[in-house]
Amino acid sequence: MAEDTKLLNEEYESGEVEMTFLEHLEELRWRIIYSLIGILIGTIIAWIFIDLIIDGVLLLPARQSNIKLQNLKPFGQLFLYFQVAIIVGLIISFPNVVYQFWKFIAPALKENEKKYITSIVLFTTFCFLAGVVFAYFVMLPLTLKFAAEFGSAAIENNFAIDEYFSIILSVIIGAGLVFELPMLSFFLTKIGILNPGIMRRYRRHSIVAILILAAILTPGTDPVSQIILAVPLVFLYEISILVSKIFHKKN
Repeated sequence: MAEDTKLLNEEYESGEVEMTFLEHLEELRWRIIYSLIGILIGTIIAWIFIDLIIDGVLLLPARQSNIKLQNLKPFGQLFLYFQVAIIVGLIISFPNVVYQFWKFIAPALKENEKKYITSIVLFTTFCFLAGVVFAYFVMLPLTLKFAAEFGSAAIENNFAIDEYFSIILSVIIGAGLVFELPMLSFFLTKIGILNPGIMRRYRRHSIVAILILAAILTPGTDPVSQIILAVPLVFLYEISILVSKIFHKKN
């Protein structure tokens, strides 16, 4: 029975057998389960090193900006540690989540396209991590410095720990996702929704949208921080046009 199931899966992936709707749902269910298992393993790993992640990584920008943090809830730090462990676990398991997604759509790909799945997973992961690194080393120092120094000298800025981590995590995750623009362009081009002509035609509209997105991802910060995020986003948009052009020709 196991050999028959393995053979059937290979036939599905090779396109020799067409999957039914219920079989697609079953495949989706298992891909989601595999993704959740990866996230669980990543969360466990993050929890093992949670003190290093909290004190050595996430609280470092606050110390560098001379920000004083305080916990206002009885179990605030406990729930915060769980939240951070889950989010870091998601970041750790991101390659696995992307891999499961591409394996799910693999039956719809051509044979010469399936061999690029590993490269796609690696490039997607690289783009996401590049966004995370950019947010941590460029966006957050400027954001926190502005927040710490803004206002009257007679008012002491003490930040609630949950609000601080909300800013840290939202900016990091948000930057990681928007750095996926080239991969999104590749995917939409491959399925025929997007082409380089459309992207060029709506370039000015996209720049306005990018500025709005930069303002959302840098809440309450100065315009300089928003521009610092908007510039690489515009650059990524131009790269996305190039990616769409390359794969549109191949299609």
